Amino acid sequence: MHEDLLTRLNAAAPKLSKGQRRIAAYITAHYDRAAYMTAARLGAEAGVSESTVVRFADELGYSGYPELQRSLGELARTRLTAVQRIEITNDRIGDDDILGSVLSSDAEKIKDTLESIDRVAFDRAVESILSARTIFVVGVRSSSFLAGTLAYNLSLVFDNVRLVNTTSGSEIFEQILRIGTGDVMIAVTFPRYSKRIINAVDYAHSQGARIIAVTDSDASPIAPKADDLLTARSDMASFVDSLVAPLSIVNALIVAIAKKRKAELSETFGRLERIWDEYDVYAKGDAYTFDGTSHSGDGDKDGSAAASYALKKAGGKPKAKKS
Repeated sequence: MHEDLLTRLNAAAPKLSKGQRRIAAYITAHYDRAAYMTAARLGAEAGVSESTVVRFADELGYSGYPELQRSLGELARTRLTAVQRIEITNDRIGDDDILGSVLSSDAEKIKDTLESIDRVAFDRAVESILSARTIFVVGVRSSSFLAGTLAYNLSLVFDNVRLVNTTSGSEIFEQILRIGTGDVMIAVTFPRYSKRIINAVDYAHSQGARIIAVTDSDASPIAPKADDLLTARSDMASFVDSLVAPLSIVNALIVAIAKKRKAELSETFGRLERIWDEYDVYAKGDAYTFDGTSHSGDGDKDGSAAASYALKKAGGKPKAKKS
């Protein structure tokens, strides 16, 4: 886990120069804004030169200003209030082409995640899920939809998936009371980190369960207890974080599992298609399904399209129904 920037500031305080102390004072008072400043801008705000800012980063033990800025960003994202997030995002994005700015930022986060994710940990996570006695999936607030999407699609493959209801802390513990060796907990959390998730991970780890953490960095509070750490870049989009890259990791897990369980999943969807037809679940139209029948829906109302997509990526080859 990254050492907290404020801890480094306190430790280095006695040996900082006058100019460096001015930078430290500015960061302490305005870390929310300093996190998104260039070295030149931070120097101007603190009343020192850009070179002083660079030397300040070196003095704190960072490899350079970019590493200090990343540490500032982590500090800011975990401590900012919703009001501060809105103010900073407004400053960063402005009023011109908001759509383009947000989508470009999301695309960049996916690219960064692809370059930095631990692929060995990802492969281990897939194998852990495949061999788990019980799979517990937990996420709260904005992360709950990621947990729900993952749990729903895993439930189409396995009979041992439990989506943990996170309405209250006590309910979480009631649902994971018997978690233990052989079980897997997939915990999803992003800033601002919920104590409910942190506590659930602590308990599951103490009971011998394997922890798969889907979070933003190794500075996340659930990272130390994770057996498989899957990090996805997220960034502020107004009062919430962008979760586009984390959703891509969830999709990748679903596709990888589907590839390993292609035969079982094909049989499952074959049965489901017949049931959907029998009970007229979806509006009829021209589309293809994996058992060769013509069928379509008016949207992924229950999330099944994600699993269908996973099966296709795993090698399913739908055929058109001949007229």
